[in-house]
Amino acid sequence: MPSGRSLPFIDFQWTGSWVKRKFRLRRTSDFKRVRQTGRVFTHPFLVLTVLPNENSSIRIGITASKAVGSAVQRNRAKRRLRAVADSMLSKLPAEWDMVLIARKPVLTADFVELREAVIGLMERAGLLPDSRKEFDDRT
Repeated sequence: MPSGRSLPFIDFQWTGSWVKRKFRLRRTSDFKRVRQTGRVFTHPFLVLTVLPNENSSIRIGITASKAVGSAVQRNRAKRRLRAVADSMLSKLPAEWDMVLIARKPVLTADFVELREAVIGLMERAGLLPDSRKEFDDRT
């Protein structure tokens, strides 16, 4: 992956890392548990489902259904959500599992809109106080 170049299809600066493996939901059973028993928050760009976990760290799973589009489009949507999650990971409280589910409009949203959507959902879920200033790069 090129470093320091803006990737036009994602609209973010590559920092050389994604959500680290230890912070990812990987098992199908974990995804199902969060989806079936967690609290759901929706936005036109994505769906956020959260559930407290027994671990001492946050875990994030990102998915996109075939309704988003072809495999290329689904992977692009997941990369975009992963980039947003990676930029926020240090600010999120531990002991939560969360699943981000991409919707089709995530493909056309710019990175700032997408980040605002994720921050808004996390505030609604009670994972963040009203902290837009904390994530605002312009201040």
